[in-house]
Amino acid sequence: MAAMTDTTGRGGAERRVWGRLPDGARDALTDGLAPADLRTALLDVARTRAAAVRPADLLRRWRDDRFVRPADSDPRVLAEIEARLWRLLPAEFDGVELSPVVPLGTCSAVAPVSQDRIVATVRATEVVSDATNALAVEAAVRRRRQPVAGAVHLAASHRHLRAQLFGPGTAAHFRLFTLVSSARDTGSGRTEAALLARHLAYWRRVLAALPTAAAPRLRYTVLDDPVVAERVGELLPGLAAAGGVDVVEEPDRERGRGYYVAAALRLTARDGTGPVELGDGGFTGWTALLTGDAKERCLISCLSTERFAALAGGPR
Repeated sequence: MAAMTDTTGRGGAERRVWGRLPDGARDALTDGLAPADLRTALLDVARTRAAAVRPADLLRRWRDDRFVRPADSDPRVLAEIEARLWRLLPAEFDGVELSPVVPLGTCSAVAPVSQDRIVATVRATEVVSDATNALAVEAAVRRRRQPVAGAVHLAASHRHLRAQLFGPGTAAHFRLFTLVSSARDTGSGRTEAALLARHLAYWRRVLAALPTAAAPRLRYTVLDDPVVAERVGELLPGLAAAGGVDVVEEPDRERGRGYYVAAALRLTARDGTGPVELGDGGFTGWTALLTGDAKERCLISCLSTERFAALAGGPR
């Protein structure tokens, strides 16, 4: 007799679904089939279900399914904004045109992110939910081909799809302009400070495109690392001397602790109703995990181009 399906630690929906299937069904699907055989089985299920779809079903899903509804943003405005972001990007950043999908587990394997937030496919892939994870994988691949003293700086503009609910009236998909930098630690917080200064300088130029009334602010937080704090402090006068949008320390920040290490940054502004979160970022251990080198440092950051466009009304 097949073993009972283990439902320990699963929610009511999972227990209900697996309870309707024969004992051992979950074990057979997760462990009993080779990946190619599992893919064949899932494709067969998808083919059978797709054959039953009628035009009226498509219209209903198009109307009701938040995953497939078009965004409210004007693509012409977004294209202009993103073109400006690319023009402002320093030459050392390589642009990457990501695939719509990445290997299954790209987020959850390196970050404390639930797979429930991610839209998986039947082909052992998942729809991109965070381009910084995908860029970190690409950065790790490139870093392994470089000399130890090398560095990788990548950028991408991509539409993301996430499964979690963001609240009434919000879309499940959105565009982000993302940066990922990876380099090996040279000691005394110098690598972290240099990478952070590089990202801060770029986002400062970007925020300068917003009207003064939007009150753009670029904030940074050093997370319990006095050595990094000292090195960052040495570099900030250079940023201040350049003028423009203020770079403000945010020492009391708590959000992101445990996800980010060493330091974090945040991009904010204001619209007619109050503060607007435009972007976020910080150091992660992703490329260290991917390369197997604990000395590797990885800084990620991003900007919501749709929120930026709403405030900017197009580039100046």
